[in-house]
Amino acid sequence: MDAYELISRNAEELVTEEEVRELAADPEGKRAYVGYEPSGVLHIGHMLTANKLIDLQEAGFEVVILLADVHAYLNDKGTFEEIQETAEKMKEQFIAYGLDEENTEFRFGSEFQMDDDYVLDLHSLELETTLNRASRAMAEIQSGDSTKVSQAVYPLMQSLDIEYLDLDLAIGGMEQRKVHMLARDTLPSIGYDAPTCLHTPLIAELSSGEGKMSSSKGVTISMEDSTEDIEEKVNGAFCPPTRDPEGDLENPVLQIFEYHVFPRFEQVVVERPDKYGGNLEYNDYQSLEDDLESGELHPADAKGALATYLDELIAPGREKIRQAE
Repeated sequence: MDAYELISRNAEELVTEEEVRELAADPEGKRAYVGYEPSGVLHIGHMLTANKLIDLQEAGFEVVILLADVHAYLNDKGTFEEIQETAEKMKEQFIAYGLDEENTEFRFGSEFQMDDDYVLDLHSLELETTLNRASRAMAEIQSGDSTKVSQAVYPLMQSLDIEYLDLDLAIGGMEQRKVHMLARDTLPSIGYDAPTCLHTPLIAELSSGEGKMSSSKGVTISMEDSTEDIEEKVNGAFCPPTRDPEGDLENPVLQIFEYHVFPRFEQVVVERPDKYGGNLEYNDYQSLEDDLESGELHPADAKGALATYLDELIAPGREKIRQAE
């Protein structure tokens, strides 16, 4: 793959495509980031954006992971000491998951978000942003049902982070889109460039295919899960054998194959007994999806293979967690 293909594959949205193509034309030394609240063990949502960071490293980008301790505190995710302790553990899990340690820069928000220049810029953004706009930007990522003042400040800080970390590309799931659009609208008003953004898809809730997979509700997969946990969760996943193009439900089994497994493995082998046709080999995601639709691939066999490959991806991080305990 060329640089543009690596950057854009499995992206839900590029803002804007022209800006991303300009970055892809000369990616060496360019800087991209994802910000993560240190709120627990890495789960499949973290892993999806981490896959994109791995793509970007392969394309030649420098990668920054912001362990957003101040943001997590503002979003009511624990005491500052608890959050920073969690952040240190998450650093090791990201490297275990597959990021290149030598080319990954880890930063804590508290390293620069207390500085005078940052705080003054934050106040400038506050003057440019209505409370309603800030609340809308936070709607999909805040804790609790009502927006606190601390959470209204959160997206403005996230906007400033892009400038203060000297970034060329901001990465996030689609739930971050409103925050990034706020950044593109408001940063130029205080003299900074509008950031280029890339948004990854959201994985549907595993057991139902509805909504977004979340670590706080429904069934999700994390680095704490044992091999047996993963098998049980995947075997219980929603996986209809045919597409429903007009329906609201997603197939999370296919989504995980597309966004997690195929970007990390050159070939996927679905093991089957000879009496059922023997093993199936796939070099690309679309072939697997087509076989599921045609009936050549049974959902149960697809789930068995998915559990095996997910376990291989998660195993190094799971071992790090065990060592820390």
